[in-house]
Amino acid sequence: MRSPGSRLRATITSYLLILPAGAFLSVVFLYSLARLGYISVHNGNTGLEGPAQIDAYRFIVDDPLFRQAVKHNLLLLLSVPVVTVLALTIAFVLHEGIRGWRLYRTIVFVPYMLAIPVLGTTFVYLLSLNGMLNSLLQTIGLGSLRQDWLGDPSYVLGSIATIIIYHELGFGVVLFLARLLSLPEEVDQAGRIDGCTWWQLRLRITLPQMRSVIMAFVTLELITMLSWVFAYVYSTTHGGPNFASSVLELYIFNDAFSFQAPSFAAAAAILLLAATTVLIAIQVKRTSVEVNPE
Repeated sequence: MRSPGSRLRATITSYLLILPAGAFLSVVFLYSLARLGYISVHNGNTGLEGPAQIDAYRFIVDDPLFRQAVKHNLLLLLSVPVVTVLALTIAFVLHEGIRGWRLYRTIVFVPYMLAIPVLGTTFVYLLSLNGMLNSLLQTIGLGSLRQDWLGDPSYVLGSIATIIIYHELGFGVVLFLARLLSLPEEVDQAGRIDGCTWWQLRLRITLPQMRSVIMAFVTLELITMLSWVFAYVYSTTHGGPNFASSVLELYIFNDAFSFQAPSFAAAAAILLLAATTVLIAIQVKRTSVEVNPE
């Protein structure tokens, strides 16, 4: 048995070991957050003049461009179930040990390793009015399907969602496949002996064992769709045409640098942070309840 004194020394030592990292995070994150909140309630070109007030919050809440950006982020959330189902399906197929599955896994994962601006520029050439996709449709006699995929407000958001799915798919496949490879084979074998079909095995036996990994992936993708899509939009459409693909991050960027309105940008950033934090808390709570039911 360890004495109370030795346990106390061990506790103090543990806290001392994490103190440098904690101090660094406090300076980098907490100070930045406090500074952001301070700027959001002050006016002026530098965000420092004038008395504290919430006019910036009132302005952005009433701003139709802000509401439009929020709507676009929410619509992009619909990509999460799509990429999750696609990643699961591909992972299940590769897990069957088809010939060359390691090569296919690498091919699927390659887009995730590409820098998003590189990927966005590639898709600009692919999806523009005179791009490769429309040229191919014209060549095979489907010219009536040609569209300005990134220049038409009706298609631009769906095109950006497709780019995001293409980029994020590889991460989901590798994550799910790693979990599948770690599952005990005896459970599947018992299911086959009991006469389960392939789909029954996957839906009733495999998926419940992967629930924690799936929920973690979904949480990460929800955060991505809310607060990590700036690079996709900026490298393809810059929010156009006519703000049809504007998102919250681009709205914050434009307020901060294009319109020189730091208080508006800071207020929008605070609201985005609050929404993301609430979403993470809800998702983590759901995950803990589903993975560890009472």
